[in-house]
Amino acid sequence: MALSMHNKEGSNKQMDTSKYVRYTPEQVEALERVYTECPKPSSLRRQQLIRECPILSNIEPKQIKVWFQNRRCREKQRKEASRLQTVNRKLTAMNKLLMEENDRLQKQVTQLVYENGYMRQQLQNASATTTDNSCESVVVSGQQQQQQQNPTPQRPQRDANNPAGLLAIAEETLAEFLSKATGTAVDWVQMIGMKPGPDSIGIVAVSRNCSGVAARACGLVSLEPMKVAEILKDRPSWFRDCRCLDVLSVIPTGNGGTIELIYMQTYAPTTLAAARDYWTLRYTTTLEDGSLVICERSLTTATGGPTGPPASSFVRAEMLPSGYLIRPCEGGGSIIHIVDHVDLDAWSVPEVLRPLYESSKILAQKMTMAALRHIRQIAQESSGEIQYGGGRQPAVLRTFSQRLCRGFNDAVNGFADDGWSLLGGDGVEDVTIAINSSPNKFLGSQYNASMFPTFGGGVLCAKASMLLQNVPPALLVRFLREHRSEWADYGVDTYSAACLKASPYAVPCARPGGFPSSQVILPLAHTVEHEEFLEVVRLEGHAFSPEDVALARDMYLLQLCSGVDENAIGACAQLVFAPIDESFADDAPLLPSGFRVIPLDVKTDGPAATRTLDLASTLEVGGGGARPSSEVDTNNCNLRSVLTIAFQFTFENHLRDNVAAMARQYVRSVVGSVQRVAMAISPSWVGSHVGPKSLPGSPEALTLARWICRSYRIHTGGDLFQVDSQAGDSLLKQLWHHSDAIMCCSLKTNASPVFTFANQAGLDLLETTLVALQDIMLDKILDEAGRKTLCSEFSKIMQQGFAYLPSGICVSSMGRPVSYEQAIAWKVLNDDDSNHCLAFMFMNWSFV
Repeated sequence: MALSMHNKEGSNKQMDTSKYVRYTPEQVEALERVYTECPKPSSLRRQQLIRECPILSNIEPKQIKVWFQNRRCREKQRKEASRLQTVNRKLTAMNKLLMEENDRLQKQVTQLVYENGYMRQQLQNASATTTDNSCESVVVSGQQQQQQQNPTPQRPQRDANNPAGLLAIAEETLAEFLSKATGTAVDWVQMIGMKPGPDSIGIVAVSRNCSGVAARACGLVSLEPMKVAEILKDRPSWFRDCRCLDVLSVIPTGNGGTIELIYMQTYAPTTLAAARDYWTLRYTTTLEDGSLVICERSLTTATGGPTGPPASSFVRAEMLPSGYLIRPCEGGGSIIHIVDHVDLDAWSVPEVLRPLYESSKILAQKMTMAALRHIRQIAQESSGEIQYGGGRQPAVLRTFSQRLCRGFNDAVNGFADDGWSLLGGDGVEDVTIAINSSPNKFLGSQYNASMFPTFGGGVLCAKASMLLQNVPPALLVRFLREHRSEWADYGVDTYSAACLKASPYAVPCARPGGFPSSQVILPLAHTVEHEEFLEVVRLEGHAFSPEDVALARDMYLLQLCSGVDENAIGACAQLVFAPIDESFADDAPLLPSGFRVIPLDVKTDGPAATRTLDLASTLEVGGGGARPSSEVDTNNCNLRSVLTIAFQFTFENHLRDNVAAMARQYVRSVVGSVQRVAMAISPSWVGSHVGPKSLPGSPEALTLARWICRSYRIHTGGDLFQVDSQAGDSLLKQLWHHSDAIMCCSLKTNASPVFTFANQAGLDLLETTLVALQDIMLDKILDEAGRKTLCSEFSKIMQQGFAYLPSGICVSSMGRPVSYEQAIAWKVLNDDDSNHCLAFMFMNWSFV
């Protein structure tokens, strides 16, 4: 009995020993070394570990496995705890920011309630008076009383010619900036769609009823205040429209701050307006609570600023008190308040372009939000959250984006001090030609050796601007990016093409011989919020002439696409690209070309033009080119934008005129293509046109419409729609405007069916045009379930003539999923009752 009890106790002790193992420090150290190399070792690796480490010989392999499981669990818990602490810090800081914003809004509401009550009282008093004089006295007394309530400080004359005067201007700028950043000096309105949160860009607001245009933003970033200040002061690194910023002098102040006198030049966004420049004073100081402030304002003649005229090709703009308030955040990081307030002298530009210079939304997108996004991008790069693209450092990829934007801006503006000069044309000013015989001034000296080795040469730029009506900028740029053949597939003069063929940087994206080639988009990098993409485009099978087809080579483009988010408010959309070679070195020369679409605010002084026009002609003829107001659908006339196109080509001196003629013709072709695309994807265009024109190799549209409707009736026994009139035009109109997506595809036994026709709803579903429709195959838009269903029902369609298909998901040509409740497929017979094509109708479809 005692022996059995002893054995039982021994077995329990042995079991406990096998279940709970105490590791010595040496054993833990050995296991940690292995964990660093391999957190999840295999069974063989664990056995090998026991053999190689004698100090682990008394531990079972199963216990080693448990140790690694526990170690992985602890690591996961540690990371999760760290993540939750970071989120908690963000939420705490954001809560503080929102409470401050709420206090500011409460003050604004109190002020507005007071002003409203005061105005009511004045109106009641004014209604009781009977003479004009008494009314006038009431208004004057009211104004005097309001001025007593909100007295305007009497500012003495400042003098920037001495340090004391500069400091006085700086302190005044600081006070005005802080009143805008944290107070109610400006009537701020939150931008639609900008929801605050720990992972959002921040709280963004725009001005209402103030002089000039202003934007304000508050946000969190995981960088220290000094680093944030260093980034923000380097404006050319993040403000894409900044051409140069020169600090002319730096003056230290007694309170430990600095005053800088700055001259800055900014690019013009289009070819039809002058660029802007600024003379400003920038004041950097630290507040009592430890916050860092950088504020800035223009120096005028009244404050000792420059008295001469602005530089050639520039218009002097004014920066009203603006800047950055950077507050340290508990646990690390910073809370940033940004205010941008400028007067861009909108009256100096043509009336149609004034919305670009009077829109606080555009200012917020281009400056305020751009600054916050840039800081967040660098913060994530510093923390290792950003994945490298193509083995390149994030800073290198950002440099590529900046060089593409800068090169495109240089092409659009064509500054004389960069060597640009206008080339005389043929009297038609729809396309402007500028040449630069010394491009190394702004492109770099490597261009001379690589591009102009023999005869010398330069760069030629062909550019144009056009006004778009009711075309969403994001949708247009996405279409141009996805369907390059819609605008780039044009024949260029063979002689000019042969001359340009020798240089890989000569033709931006043209396929002069007209031989089709597919494009493959290779992602390279993107910004934090995916508002900008950097990618490499490979154009396969590039050939210049029939005899070159066998030796066709691939072309490569470095491409920057931005503003393609349809939900972004007031965003500019841009597609810029430059030819590169296969080596794609970090210092590869770039010669950018591309498109820029900038939305214009709605004008309230009358209906706008409802067709796509050349902007230069619109400026000359005014509103005369528009359709009569009786024909304008006011619901579709609330979206206007200006499109700027610029293409750059290299040339050798003895071929300059030939290249200029080719470039002018090429850009005119691109303009025409973009006009057709814009009208095709514009909802307002549908209501003013009868229907599509016939396509090459297909029956006339009226005949095809009749075949589609007749075949539907023959096979199903019902009518596709109620025909209002027997006239062919009426039939085509109803088919074209049918609410369901109707498409036709070829019937080929030896190849995948290709779409040949679609009504407007079908084109919207596929996100394409009638011309590009012929490049889309049926099996590319159906998902796997849809392809299986169609395959199983195909014999039924051919024998019975039609078949109903269940609900499912298909994909547009741009890769967006589309759901539909039901689809029907039927054979379309011609007049001889022979099979002509296959028709589909997708009912109640919508983008997912």
